[in-house]
Amino acid sequence: MARVTESQRVRDTLENAVIDGRYRPGDRLDPVRLAEEFGCSRTPIREALQALERSGLVQIKPKQGTFVTHFGVSDLAERFEVMAELEGMAARLAARRIQPEAVRAMEIALTECEEQAIAADADGYYYANARFHGVIYESCGNEYLTRQSFDLKKVLQPYRRLQLRVPDRMRRSLAEHRAIADAIVAGEQDMAENAAREHVLVQVHEFSELVRTWRTIASN
Repeated sequence: MARVTESQRVRDTLENAVIDGRYRPGDRLDPVRLAEEFGCSRTPIREALQALERSGLVQIKPKQGTFVTHFGVSDLAERFEVMAELEGMAARLAARRIQPEAVRAMEIALTECEEQAIAADADGYYYANARFHGVIYESCGNEYLTRQSFDLKKVLQPYRRLQLRVPDRMRRSLAEHRAIADAIVAGEQDMAENAAREHVLVQVHEFSELVRTWRTIASN
């Protein structure tokens, strides 16, 4: 399993803190205090905050500081809809173009997903899940689509991690992964596209859990 970098560790912890309500909309995040809290230099703190800004969780205002943003559900839903189409297209092309070594890498990622699901480790599952999807992006044979998919995946990371906290989501996600992989390996392009698209859209359908969390944060 790939090692989690210091900036990624900080980012994950801050994402959880924002989503859980430890930091609320409008709160200012002080890099100096965060560096002391995490026991690291300001470089991974800065990298983590920049990543959170790309995700829309914080806003960095020149000469003012970094602030937790207010959550826009409709904007997020639109991003997930675009992600669903990108993933569907990538899966369709991968079903046509995937190479044997990529099939093996996809199976390894699936095994890692299963292990993390059994361990009930949502973060561990997320990173194995990211490797699974990354193999598909890289196997589509379209560099522009690959870049766009990876870029939007980074933006949606905190929300996709949050979805894995929904009861039974990891088990269902793993089953969806297997359906996608089976279709790709079989060269079933339509089936692969539809399975990959629905795998992302189901997260939109479960927004009630995410919206409830954020409304609680905003109202307290």
